[in-house]
Amino acid sequence: MTFDIYGTEVALQNILRDAALVLIALASLWLTPNERRAANGFSWEPIREVAKLFAGIFVTIIPVLAMLQAGRGGIFAPLLKVITEPDGTPHEVAYFWLTGVLSAFLDNAPTYLVFFELAGGDAAKLMGPLAGTMAAISMGAVYMGALTYIGNAPNFMVKAIAEERGVRMPSFFGYLFWAALILVPLFVLLTLLPVAPILKSS
Repeated sequence: MTFDIYGTEVALQNILRDAALVLIALASLWLTPNERRAANGFSWEPIREVAKLFAGIFVTIIPVLAMLQAGRGGIFAPLLKVITEPDGTPHEVAYFWLTGVLSAFLDNAPTYLVFFELAGGDAAKLMGPLAGTMAAISMGAVYMGALTYIGNAPNFMVKAIAEERGVRMPSFFGYLFWAALILVPLFVLLTLLPVAPILKSS
């Protein structure tokens, strides 16, 4: 059973899941003694900071995603040429790097969805004959989200918690430098390894 909410199809089980999570959170707030939170040094401030940042990201990302979803008729038409081989098949290395770089600066979840749609959006094909493309999109979105504080919400949450506890953390570009220094060589190695053919044959 699904419902149409402002043009978005939402399944009943997803509504029930989200409602259950909210109820569990409210029950935790109500039932957990305040002294236990105080003993753990719990504070709402890191969560507020992350919520404000990602609210801004998700608002400003809307036009970028709309341009990506416009496909061959949009401003990112040259991007589609990069991720597609001359014979029309997906270029997996390009999918990996473009999904990864965008996920590092735009957040990984919406970037994953956009490239999933650019690859055809057919889950059966992307889990079957195009499994290599699906792997490239998934790995790019997940792995390269670690390159910046905003690539994954937990990255920034850890920074906010650490700074509240008095631990000095790298700046945005400082974190990017150290993360890239360690991770980019690994991503290059991953690109050179024959991962996609292995996935296709499995």
